[in-house]
Amino acid sequence: MLTALRALAGRAGSGVAHALWKGLARAAAVTADRPGPYAFHHVGERTRLAFPQGTVFGERYISLGADCVIGQDVTLTVGMAPGLDLGPGLRLTLGDGVVLGRGSHVVVEAPVDVADDVFLGPYCYVTSTNHSYDDPARPVGLQWPRAAPVAIGPGSWIGAGAVVLPGARLGRNVVVAAGAVVRGEIPDHTVVAGVPARAVRRWSAQEGWQPPLRTPAPVPWTGPPPGADEDVTP
Repeated sequence: MLTALRALAGRAGSGVAHALWKGLARAAAVTADRPGPYAFHHVGERTRLAFPQGTVFGERYISLGADCVIGQDVTLTVGMAPGLDLGPGLRLTLGDGVVLGRGSHVVVEAPVDVADDVFLGPYCYVTSTNHSYDDPARPVGLQWPRAAPVAIGPGSWIGAGAVVLPGARLGRNVVVAAGAVVRGEIPDHTVVAGVPARAVRRWSAQEGWQPPLRTPAPVPWTGPPPGADEDVTP
């Protein structure tokens, strides 16, 4: 009897804890109407930064478009440290419909421009600043970093764990494979993979996809849900 009561109490306590956490997550999400402690330059309609947020500073230089989904633990930083005066203008711009997957980092010194409908999987890293190691007698972390603007074109998809380095310029509907490290210019409708990332497939109006796709284009699932055709009669 005592064991059963303890089990019931444990289940009840677990349910209460989960309910409290969900309520806290809803209340602490950042939106245009509920900016929390952050003073972003702009937050578009229906954009939401999930709780808990990652490290966020330099937000006055950050503009977030409408309908963006920014996952838990996403870092958005502008400048080498909080509170710096970086002069006029924006440094990080997200277009409409941008998705930043959980645990991703966007670390900005030179401007970073992410166009509409760009999707980043979880734990991606986009940066416009990087360590230098020119002086062999000085610790790398104490040498002045290099910075170069980054642009990610509309409709692009960045796979989980990918890294986009300073100076990268991705065209429209570019696909970056999971774990790839991207630098330089990537043309429209190109799939890149590897370290460093190299083109593995391209599309053109004249030739279509080259090399050709090996599978047919996906279509929405219209069949029964899993298990619906099984006999569940007791």
